[in-house]
Amino acid sequence: MNLSNLQRYILLACDDAKGKRREHSGLEQFYESEKERPSEKDAQDSVTRSLERLIDKELLIGYGVRTSHKWYLKEIRLTPKGRKVVRELLEFRQTRLPLTMSRRRGRVDGG
Repeated sequence: MNLSNLQRYILLACDDAKGKRREHSGLEQFYESEKERPSEKDAQDSVTRSLERLIDKELLIGYGVRTSHKWYLKEIRLTPKGRKVVRELLEFRQTRLPLTMSRRRGRVDGG
């Protein structure tokens, strides 16, 4: 499944909540590490768009208010499918160390 860096950040941030609902606000912190930051409105719009796409992919559940035109999300939570994707992301990020067998050169204890 192709996910943007922002979507990965959102999923990992929701995983930190450990099954509880997480506030929608504060996800704009993703852009703090970038040199050229978007405006506050653009950052909020891109986060909201990413959240809606993750909800459409059934990785998140959104809680909020629905008007006739759009959703106003207040809180989000991972679905079981989302937890599985987060687990795959964490496994991919964790690298395996190469294990090499070295020849025995002699005993260290003098024997």
